[in-house]
Amino acid sequence: MFEYMGDRISKAIKNIKGMGKITEENISDAMREIRIALLEADVNYQVVKEFVANVKEKALNAEVEKSIKPDELFLKIVKDELVSLLGGDYVPLEIHKVPTILMLVGLQGSGKTTTAGKLSNFLRKKHAKSPLLVAGDIYRPAAIDQLKTIGKELNIPVFSEDKKNVTDIVNDALIYAKENKHDYIIIDTAGRLQIDEALMQELKDVDAAVNPDEKILVIDGSMGQDAINVITGFNEALNLTGCILTKLDGNTKGGVALSVRHLTHIPIKFIGNSEKMDGLSEFYPERMAERILDMGDILEIVSKVEDVIDADEAKKQAIKMKKGTFDLEDFLSTIKQIKKLGPLENILKMLPQARKMGLNNISIDPKEIAHIEAIIQSMTKEERKKPEILKATRKQRIAKGSGRSVEEVNRLLKQFENMKDMMKKISNGSMKFPF
Repeated sequence: MFEYMGDRISKAIKNIKGMGKITEENISDAMREIRIALLEADVNYQVVKEFVANVKEKALNAEVEKSIKPDELFLKIVKDELVSLLGGDYVPLEIHKVPTILMLVGLQGSGKTTTAGKLSNFLRKKHAKSPLLVAGDIYRPAAIDQLKTIGKELNIPVFSEDKKNVTDIVNDALIYAKENKHDYIIIDTAGRLQIDEALMQELKDVDAAVNPDEKILVIDGSMGQDAINVITGFNEALNLTGCILTKLDGNTKGGVALSVRHLTHIPIKFIGNSEKMDGLSEFYPERMAERILDMGDILEIVSKVEDVIDADEAKKQAIKMKKGTFDLEDFLSTIKQIKKLGPLENILKMLPQARKMGLNNISIDPKEIAHIEAIIQSMTKEERKKPEILKATRKQRIAKGSGRSVEEVNRLLKQFENMKDMMKKISNGSMKFPF
C-alpha cells in the first residue's frame, strides 16, 4: 500500500539533500516527481494540483533555521500537507451511546459483510462492547450465510429473519438487542453492482426508522477515481458519517485515500489491511502520512502487540533474556505469541525506513515457522531447557520426529544461540547502535 508512491516522493526529497537552501530552481525536479507519483497512484488530478501548489508555496516562503537542513524542512512540509490531505485529525467511531447503531452501506463486492465481522471483533476487543450483527442483505442468501459463518468464527451473535422488509428486520433486531443487553448493533445492508434508486430508497427507509449513530460507507480502496462518485452518491442520499477503505493490503495504489476527505469531507475511519478478522486498523492521518514517507508506524505495531501478546508472559521472557536463562521452551512460547500478530511481513513494513532496508519485499513462508515449531516440539522438556545436551544421536531422533533434516536442527540451534547472545548484549547495554 502506497509503496511505489512513497518511494517516488522519498526519492524526490532525497535529491534536495546537500543543498544550501530551498529555491524554486532546486525543488522544481522534486515537485515534478511528486506530482507524477501522486497521479500514478490514482490521486484525483485537482487534489494533486492543489497539493503541489501548497507544498511549493510553503517551501519557498519558509524561514530556514540554521539547525534545520533544507531537505528536512521540505520533508516536514510534505508530511504536513499529506496529513492535511488525509483529514488532519483522527475521527473516532461513535461508541458512547447505548445501544449504538451502525449501518454499513456500499456496492456489492466492496467487502461489507467481512468488514461487519471485523468491526464487531474490533469493538469487543478494544472497547469491551457486546456487539450484535444484523443480516440486512435479504437479496443475497450467501451474504446471510457468510455473516453467520463469521459470527460463529468470532463467537458473536447474528440476528436474521426470513422477512422481505429490511426495516422490519432491523426493528426486530433492536428489540432483540435490548432484551439481550447488546450495546452495539452493526447492520449489514444489501449492495448493488451500481448505485440505483431501489437500493438508496431501502437504505433511506432503514435510516429513517432507526436513526443510526454511524452510517459508514465500505468502499474498495483499489477502485481509483470512480470511488469519489460512489462516495458522493451515497453521501447525498444518507449523509454519511464516515467510510472504511478495504483491500488496502498488497500492491493497491491507494490513491483514493488521498482524495476522499479533500473532495467529499467524509472522514476515513478504518482501513482494511488483511483478510483476517483482525485485519482492520483505525485511520490516523498523521501515522498514515508517516508510513507513506517510510517513517514507519511504531504506534500501530504497539497497538497490534498489545491486542494479542500476553503482557505478563512478555515481561517474564524479557527478564529471562536479560539473565541469559531464555531457553527453547521460552522460544516456542514466543513464536506462538508472535504468530497471533498475523503475517510478519506486515509488521516489518511498518518499521521506520522499511522500504530503504528492503523489508517491504521480504516474504516469510509460514511453513518455515511451522518447521521450527515441529523441531522444538520433537525435543524433550529437558532438551528444550538444556540445548547443550543435544548430541548427534539426539539430533537424529529430533530430525526424524519433526520430519526435518539434521542440518535444519543444527541451523535452528545455531540461530537460537546467536539470538540469545544478541539479546543479552542489548539487555546489558554492551551493544552499541549507530543512532
